[in-house]
Amino acid sequence: MRGDKPLRIAMMVRGYLPVPRPSDLIYAPIDLAANIADGLQQHGHRVDFYGPNGSELEYARVQTEHLRPLVTDAEEFQKLLGTSNELVNHYVPSLWDTYLAEEMFLRAQAGEYDLVHFHHPEAALPLARRYRTVPVIYTLHDPVYGWYKEIFELYSSPNQHFVSISNNQRREAPDLNYAATVYNGVDTDDFRFSPEHEEYLLYTGRIVPEKGVKEAIQVAEATDHRLLIIGPVPPSAQGYFDQYIKPYLNDKILYLGFIERDKILPYYQKAKALLLPLQWEEPFGLTAIEAMACGTPAIAISRGSMPEIIKNGKTGYLVKSVGEMIDAVRKVNKLNRRECREHVKAHFALRQMVDGYEAVYQKVLVERSPALKIQRTLEKNVLKGIVKTKKSISVTKKSVDKLRPRP
Repeated sequence: MRGDKPLRIAMMVRGYLPVPRPSDLIYAPIDLAANIADGLQQHGHRVDFYGPNGSELEYARVQTEHLRPLVTDAEEFQKLLGTSNELVNHYVPSLWDTYLAEEMFLRAQAGEYDLVHFHHPEAALPLARRYRTVPVIYTLHDPVYGWYKEIFELYSSPNQHFVSISNNQRREAPDLNYAATVYNGVDTDDFRFSPEHEEYLLYTGRIVPEKGVKEAIQVAEATDHRLLIIGPVPPSAQGYFDQYIKPYLNDKILYLGFIERDKILPYYQKAKALLLPLQWEEPFGLTAIEAMACGTPAIAISRGSMPEIIKNGKTGYLVKSVGEMIDAVRKVNKLNRRECREHVKAHFALRQMVDGYEAVYQKVLVERSPALKIQRTLEKNVLKGIVKTKKSISVTKKSVDKLRPRP
């Protein structure tokens, strides 16, 4: 156990999605949160993980409140998020989140938890402002868009603390109440090292424009390499896939569809390089550390978190354009695959991630302690004032009653 005493923590990702996530669904926040919860429990803390029926973790306790899941596979998830879905139109997924979130706040306010931790802030923002004596941690897994920042400002209160997953992620909202940056981590035992590789390039992730799949194909064609493309095509990106990906598929550009995480290891291990031709500000980039843990260098357009993750010229290359990425592929064999893995073990292993959140909790509780005492004292004084006022009114009423003439 780390720290002075074990902490009591309540954690949640979604109220309608079980943990572990459905095996055919990509949902990194669930994987990361489950690892954090189990890791903290192993450190000697008490972690209650809130999720619907069917949720189960190896070490942390699960609290379902007998809530049924709305999603059990990827197809149901896509249908649930559809704009014409009646459940979404009536805010049902949000109400599922709120149901569990309020239970967490009620128990924390009653002293059962030291703090509550949410991996989607919108599930708790209105409640956090109401339960101001409860310390709240939010992990930001998405870019902080303008509308997201506006919501944070709308519901701000001193008890809410944000954790960024990269320093770059803070760029659009530098003034939020950040507690720390904690990088995502992977289990390096799951992503085992391979000193040897084959002559193919790899792309893995959602098949969407912002991830640069079209650009990965351009790089593979220009360098005369095979390219393996792995990942789901969201319904919203089907047009992108049909126009920019499908026409270029052949015996060298291969689309392998979605492959579950526990079966993707050989593709990471034997790749010459992972391509990340990013067209957006990537908040973290979990595939980069998964590949590097296996010894595979990552070549990325230098956007978002990439300069914080990749050691340029050591564990991969940071480039500014598709042209520079083509040049990087041609020299990638100069890199030491063992150094790629050691970099991940030193900075992005599960241990570092769990230690990071443990430090955040301790920091927030130490900083909150004096403010919390003042707030509770003020609340008690206000309450005493109300009681005194009531007594005074009662005494005055009795005095007035005595002065009234008797019939």
